[in-house]
Amino acid sequence: MKKGFVFDLDGVITDTAKFHYLAWKDLADEIGIEIDLKFNEQLKGISRMDSLERILAYGNKSDAFTTEQKEALAEKKNTHYVELLQDLTPDDLLPGVQEFLNDAKAQNVPCAIASASKNAPFILEKLGVQDAFDAIVDPATLTKGKPDPEIFVRAAEAINITPAEAVGFEDAQAGLDGIKAAGMYAVGVYSGEELYGADSIVHHLTDISVAELLQK
Repeated sequence: MKKGFVFDLDGVITDTAKFHYLAWKDLADEIGIEIDLKFNEQLKGISRMDSLERILAYGNKSDAFTTEQKEALAEKKNTHYVELLQDLTPDDLLPGVQEFLNDAKAQNVPCAIASASKNAPFILEKLGVQDAFDAIVDPATLTKGKPDPEIFVRAAEAINITPAEAVGFEDAQAGLDGIKAAGMYAVGVYSGEELYGADSIVHHLTDISVAELLQK
């Protein structure tokens, strides 16, 4: 029997990938690196600084900036990203999410967010679902990023269950690998990227029910 749910945010609850891409592309253009949507797939599910490092490596500029300059670049990208997020509304929830969260709440099933995004609280507020979650793991408190299982283990702890009692939801391979490494049942949310190792694959949360998952 499962007792709680742990969700990634981007690609599972809503899709802000387009905003991430626009913000990263503008920054990359500014420093003379050209990225496209195919390259952007590599940035899904990983932290802001890891994303920047991948962009710099892609443009052969890993050693072109000091640590302080890299931090400033990452902050500049985030400021642009947050500006783009201002237009988010509950209409931007992915199909089935509101109904699934309502059902979980009705059945007293605790839910947590395990996202690499430091903007998760702001995004959930804009989407109108912040009250649906009992915990949000602060990525700034983590020592390792996905695919390390740390964030998922912490999320389970935050809602007072063991990882084995949790169902994790992810749309990125790095996240799925982390969920499985934590010992959780893994639901892969297909968003165009092939996913491997998931226990279930869905296109939207309309494809699966709270009751069904609690029996896993």
